[in-house]
Amino acid sequence: MNSVCFTRRGFLAGLLAAACLLASGALAQEGHQHRQPRDIKDYLEHLERPERDAYQKPAQVVEALGLKPGMAVADLGSGSGYFTRRFVEAVTETGKLYAVDVEPEMLEYAKQSVEHMHVAFNAEFILARPDNPKLPVESVDLIFVCNTFHHLEDRVVYFANLKSALKPGGRIAIVDFYHDERSGDLGFPKRHLVPRETTIEEMTKAGYRLIKEHSFLPKQYFLEFVPTAAP
Repeated sequence: MNSVCFTRRGFLAGLLAAACLLASGALAQEGHQHRQPRDIKDYLEHLERPERDAYQKPAQVVEALGLKPGMAVADLGSGSGYFTRRFVEAVTETGKLYAVDVEPEMLEYAKQSVEHMHVAFNAEFILARPDNPKLPVESVDLIFVCNTFHHLEDRVVYFANLKSALKPGGRIAIVDFYHDERSGDLGFPKRHLVPRETTIEEMTKAGYRLIKEHSFLPKQYFLEFVPTAAP
């Protein structure tokens, strides 16, 4: 990993300022409350804070996913591009990365953060709808959903429809905060978080089965699913 790209404070500060300008003119997305510029700046700073690495363990997450050059990955709810940048490096320019978000200013921030890595890459930045990520049919080997599952509505329908975006043998990885004391102080109410057991139940209803669970993240569950074979 090119860690210099992730810790360049001047670069991040510039992107934060740009995000505030974008936010001041951005329209609210359907189903999402409009964030004021200062809120966007605060949220981006929260996502990019160096201490996040201690519990998010991004290098270990990427390793656990077994990503290789040439693979196609969708970062669903890409936010600031925290994982997007790491996936770009993992799959290289021979692969494909789809960064998906419903907030245009967040998506622009993620795009600029990837461009400022100064490495060859193959990425598409998709402004999604809350009920539709707009991923092409059979386009990805992996859909990665980090701290986003609990934001989605009608999740069973959403993920049932999302199966069409997976290539044969494709999978979905979900990382989200525990709803109880295991996640510690998150700085926001936990009432909207989805328990691990509920996530598995909903994904089963959507037509998936759990194939792997990783337990190295202290504040989050980390689950991998594949579509259930048709009878």
